[in-house]
Amino acid sequence: MPSRTGLTGKVIFQGEPGYEEARKNWNPYVDTFPLVFVFAQRTYDIQNAILWARKHDVPIRFRSGRHALDKSLSEVKGGIVIDVSDMKRIKVYDKKGIALVETGNNVGPLVKTLASQGFMAPFGDSPTVGVGGITMGGGIGLLQRSIGLISDNLVGLQMVDANGRIVTADHQRNSDLLWASRGGGGGNFGINTHYVYKLHRAPKEATVYKITWPWNQLEEVFKTWQKWAPDVDRRLGSILEIFSRRNGLLQSTGLFLGSKRELEQLLKPLKSTGTPTEIFVKTFTYLGAVNYLIPSQPIPGRSDDNKKFSSNWAPHLLPEEAIRIMRRFLEVSPGMSSNFFFLNSGGALNQPQPNETAFYWRNSKFYLEWNASWNSPFEEQINLALVEKTRKRLLPFVEGSYVNVPDQNIKDFGAAYYGTNFERLKQVKAMYDPNNVFHFPQSIPPA
Repeated sequence: MPSRTGLTGKVIFQGEPGYEEARKNWNPYVDTFPLVFVFAQRTYDIQNAILWARKHDVPIRFRSGRHALDKSLSEVKGGIVIDVSDMKRIKVYDKKGIALVETGNNVGPLVKTLASQGFMAPFGDSPTVGVGGITMGGGIGLLQRSIGLISDNLVGLQMVDANGRIVTADHQRNSDLLWASRGGGGGNFGINTHYVYKLHRAPKEATVYKITWPWNQLEEVFKTWQKWAPDVDRRLGSILEIFSRRNGLLQSTGLFLGSKRELEQLLKPLKSTGTPTEIFVKTFTYLGAVNYLIPSQPIPGRSDDNKKFSSNWAPHLLPEEAIRIMRRFLEVSPGMSSNFFFLNSGGALNQPQPNETAFYWRNSKFYLEWNASWNSPFEEQINLALVEKTRKRLLPFVEGSYVNVPDQNIKDFGAAYYGTNFERLKQVKAMYDPNNVFHFPQSIPPA
């Protein structure tokens, strides 16, 4: 075994106290047995870890929030995991309208910190996700129609490259790296230490809603939602979730940057569909709305189930056959947390041209993802096959896939995640990591 000489920060080798806790991720499906964890306290620790790994020919993984959704992405058997979760500095530059945020921050605490100071930043549906990874892959969420993706609001970053050098990227310096970092996927070019985000003034108040229906009304509810959500007022982000039949939950939630009176009007098509069992509409302070939508959870968090995900973008409304495919999945999947998740597109998300940033999928009506969950190892293969079968059946009706919800069954992953931007991403990779030191399943190869 290589010695720890040269490693700094909090270092935990396999077999040492704290190792078992260190290797636990949000999704138990991705857990494995790395050789060593380095919990970096500062940039210097990351530099040393990279140089140590190269000296000892040990594979490297970058971890921020432990939310990688497929295997060998933020952990690798026998490798080094450089974990930045102790690096949580946030500095708001009020007059400049930017924030410097270290990559160990989690979405929930970051968004709430900024909201408490009168700013809003895009966020996803889980507070325990690390900003280190979600930012690089795009970062979808309820504010994407109002202020864009998380990556659309990225205006600078600092990265440690494969030689341990510090690289700064913004619109003036290394702008090709900034372009690639706005949707090109985490861990491809180096290990990021901090991001600089453009901030937006938060409204004093925002309105949230939640509507629940009987599960057997899923077809009627979905058809109404998919016609209504993509073209509704761009201040409204809307989620629709349909869980497995065994679970029985069918609900839509959303965030509106406006008044309750306005939102009640906008919601009329949804409220008049089927027979809702609950309709909740309430105006909060902006911080109160964020707290309602992403309540605080223990970090890093841990799911009770193993999960396998896949995802697509819908450029058109889904026909009856696609809805039947979705229903079959939800009827067959035994997991309580198996579900289909939909998020409306349009507005600021679809304004940039597909090649303006590395994030390509700018012409969708909505985003969809699904996951199968299981507890018993005997159920694993059944659920993996179910997710893959559903992906193949949906292919005629959808396009692309979301790199932050990776699926290693996708063979032509470059086109699926990045569309026609893949070739330029390979060129950027060749500039910053020509020897492909940062490689993992479905990583970008150097041109």
